[in-house]
Amino acid sequence: MTDKAWNIELGTDVIDFNTAETLGNELAYIAEVINGKKISGNGRFTEICSKYLVDLLGSPAAFLTPSCTSALEMAALLCNLQPGDEVIMPSYTFTSTANAVVLRGAVPVFVDIRPDTLNLDEKLIEAAITGHTKAIMVVHYAGVGCEMDAILDIARRYNLVVIEDAAQAMYADFRDKPLGSFGDFAAFSFHETKNIISGEGGALIVNDPDRIERAEIVWEKGTNRIKFKRGVVNKYNWVDIGSSFLPSEIIAAFLYAQFEKGQEATKRRLLLWEGYRTALEPLERKGRLNIPHPPEYCRHNGHIFYILAPSARLRELWLNELSGAGIGAVIHYVPLHSAPAGRKFGRSHGGMTVTDDISSRLIRLPLHLGMTREHVSRVVERIDHLSV
Repeated sequence: MTDKAWNIELGTDVIDFNTAETLGNELAYIAEVINGKKISGNGRFTEICSKYLVDLLGSPAAFLTPSCTSALEMAALLCNLQPGDEVIMPSYTFTSTANAVVLRGAVPVFVDIRPDTLNLDEKLIEAAITGHTKAIMVVHYAGVGCEMDAILDIARRYNLVVIEDAAQAMYADFRDKPLGSFGDFAAFSFHETKNIISGEGGALIVNDPDRIERAEIVWEKGTNRIKFKRGVVNKYNWVDIGSSFLPSEIIAAFLYAQFEKGQEATKRRLLLWEGYRTALEPLERKGRLNIPHPPEYCRHNGHIFYILAPSARLRELWLNELSGAGIGAVIHYVPLHSAPAGRKFGRSHGGMTVTDDISSRLIRLPLHLGMTREHVSRVVERIDHLSV
């Protein structure tokens, strides 16, 4: 079947990989902020968003940030990472995971991932620990939880900090406990490609009560301004290192409107995800591709649906064919251990066999709230016609 015939049969509209969708009160809340003539950070919408996260996760404190990148950098500051310290993490992740560590002078130590969840392989962590190891940074890929019981056990035995890079994990659980509530710190993303969005935006969750007071200072540019706002001190001073980690109230207003419909939006994404799974399982049984199979004890959030092509060569061919059919399918990370900066600033412990293999074959399919089941069917039918 030619591409022309395909477009006549299934329509010519392009299926974008992602679109940023509003869910309800975004414009009304932004107007409220503008009309109130106070749009800088740490206002009313920042406070109610922070409370929402605290209540959702059962965590002691949450701090909105301009991005998940900022949240990870804030966590690295609060961990007191020093030059020469090491942080164990996967190589199959975004650059921000490693950058937060490198900016403190510390060394990312890359460990291979599991082939089933694409998460850090917990069985390889202990062998990577040295006298310089300060923390373990886990990444919940596609909103599927890492093996947090095993990872927390290792961290306790070696007195290590645990940071959850939960950028993709909003409204996802591990063994009925929310992702983001396990580690000493957790970082969420509200970038427009995520399930819940504010354009840019993120949040740092602090699960260790002993670190909250310093987190408030780091968040407010190294000052005790929050104590001043509470009336505890009559003026605020520079008391520690910090940075400008507050988003504007406009971002917080948009985000709160998303939170109001967040659970509903997640259910809609999961329906699309399940549509892909059901339709593509027959192709997997025929050995033509592989699809995700999250463990039953990981309640994911439908953030990513990917397929694995049989080979790297076919992955590139399939991407071209999908693009030609107007379907916005894309790859994901270039592994950090193989990147120029990864080789310069980090090191690998052990082989990266799974990481190298998966990253060369993975294709992310369109999945967003602007899609319908008909769009899913179009994508699946086109996949069924890919070259073999």
